[in-house]
Amino acid sequence: MTDLFSKFDALIAERQALLDTGVRDPFGIVMDKVLSPTLAIIEGRETILLGTYNYMGMTFDPDVIAAGKKALDDYGSGTTGSRVLNGTYQSHRECEEALKEFYGTRHAMVFSTGYQANLGLMSTIAGKEDYIILDADSHASIYDGCALGNAQIVRFRHNSVEDLAKRLGRLPAEGGRLVVLEGVYSMLGDIAPLREMVAVAKQHKAMIAVDEAHGMGFFGANGRGVFEEAGVEDDVDFVIGTFSKSVGTVGGFIVSNHPKFEVLRLVCRPYVFTASLPPSVVATAATSIRKLRHAGDKRAHLWKNSRRLHEGLRGLGFNIATPEAQSAIIAILLPDQQSTVLMWQALLEGGVYVNMARPPATPAGMYLLRCSLCAEHSDEQVGRILEIFATAGKATGCIA
Repeated sequence: MTDLFSKFDALIAERQALLDTGVRDPFGIVMDKVLSPTLAIIEGRETILLGTYNYMGMTFDPDVIAAGKKALDDYGSGTTGSRVLNGTYQSHRECEEALKEFYGTRHAMVFSTGYQANLGLMSTIAGKEDYIILDADSHASIYDGCALGNAQIVRFRHNSVEDLAKRLGRLPAEGGRLVVLEGVYSMLGDIAPLREMVAVAKQHKAMIAVDEAHGMGFFGANGRGVFEEAGVEDDVDFVIGTFSKSVGTVGGFIVSNHPKFEVLRLVCRPYVFTASLPPSVVATAATSIRKLRHAGDKRAHLWKNSRRLHEGLRGLGFNIATPEAQSAIIAILLPDQQSTVLMWQALLEGGVYVNMARPPATPAGMYLLRCSLCAEHSDEQVGRILEIFATAGKATGCIA
């Protein structure tokens, strides 16, 4: 009998060899207690959180917590059903109304996760005679949605307007086309040149979807995302997002002004065939979304934190993925897995938690430590983070 796990033997051996050196498992960290959006107890030690995607610090907002508690009391712990059966409560509709107000769109559709929102749109909107044109560095949920559907997939070089134009120009006249972009790319923290890419897509009569998972909350005058800041709101057909970043809970969504959008509720399998979010979750999301509309001060402080950390890490001698802070994600490139894990562990022991990333989450041969800043990080915390990076970098030989 063939062991179906045999295909993973090389990875299992690599992981075990790494753990045998005495390092902690970078992918097995347990938060013993979370004290705030920026602090937790990990292995008995107070630790600054620098790897949570909690960009706007909404997880401990008193109004958000109160809304969740009230919905839990009023509606119970869960729906036990799909949105198209018994799983739509008043709080789901209120959450979709909050999204429509936030984005200024006519339609909003809430999914159980951001992953399922991408899975749903990509697998449903384009058929076997159609084309989905996507950035090579697109998120796994976008790729998986394409794999679930029947459309023909065309990739273009990451953030290359020229290659996007070339790929679109080579397509036959028949068939629909959907260009899929991301406002912020989650591994390196770089942003898409949306103004130029949207213009190219429109020139070739393509529909456009933009994933704003990592841009919602702090890009644009209203916090809608990179597409708002780029001034292309009227040209984008679909915006996909998540509640698990700036909103501070869990869930996903798509917003649109397309007049036929509501039919997706009947034909989108990741929406139809899964249980809906608990009422307490969508109540916290709706409250958070409404507060994010008026979070200008938080947005300004988050940008201040991001720019200060980027400049400080570059000044220490670290290799940063972007020449300047383009988002709240700062990615530190390291030469190999061993040095990346050692640096990660030294930071954790010093009191800072960051994310370690390696292939296949990153391109082949790329290892990095990913920092995601929060609007609730104080000036003192950012200063302390830089001190710990300096100490850990020198101790591991990552900087001189």
